Amino acid sequence: MFSASFHAENTLFFLRAKYFSGAVKKDVDSGTRSTVYNSLVIENGSSRTILRSAAFARLAGVSTDTLRHYERKKLLKPQRSRNGYREYTTEMLDRVRLIRRAISVGFTIDELSAILKARDKGDAPCHQVHTMAQAKLAEVETQLRELTTVRDDLRSVISDWDTRITNLDNNQRAGLLEALANTDAVALRNHSPISKPSRNQRIRSKYK
Repeated sequence: MFSASFHAENTLFFLRAKYFSGAVKKDVDSGTRSTVYNSLVIENGSSRTILRSAAFARLAGVSTDTLRHYERKKLLKPQRSRNGYREYTTEMLDRVRLIRRAISVGFTIDELSAILKARDKGDAPCHQVHTMAQAKLAEVETQLRELTTVRDDLRSVISDWDTRITNLDNNQRAGLLEALANTDAVALRNHSPISKPSRNQRIRSKYK
């Protein structure tokens, strides 16, 4: 199994190859003391690799807006160059991957901010994270049960409508919605989750 240092060395090699081959676009600062700034900076030929926002975002698979959002939420703490550029190290790639994976299983940005803040201080919030994950799983399982009920109810409704439409003459109303109103509304009794906003919709509305 390859070690983390092996992967880091490979990433560093790739980035240096791009730098020296001219694959990284260069922007020239105007003025009498013109300086060339690259999206990739290698400090004094050392193994410490620094990335500008655009290059880091490409490697991490996110947008620069996402990186700035993570920074506002204290999930990332990029350094600033003398010229005000955000600077990221390759080690921060693991942090971004961690954030994206945690979000994909239900953790929110604010929850991750609190968790990572505690971890960065040297605490070990493992039990808290485990408890939170269990609660999220329970919520998902409840939603699945509710959706299964809605699915079964909808199948029954459509089966009834199939029969009504099959026996329908041209230009004759089937009264589908009227028939629906007279049926035993299982989904209505259980407050159909279809009408509820999804987790992603709730998160988006929260940060509007």
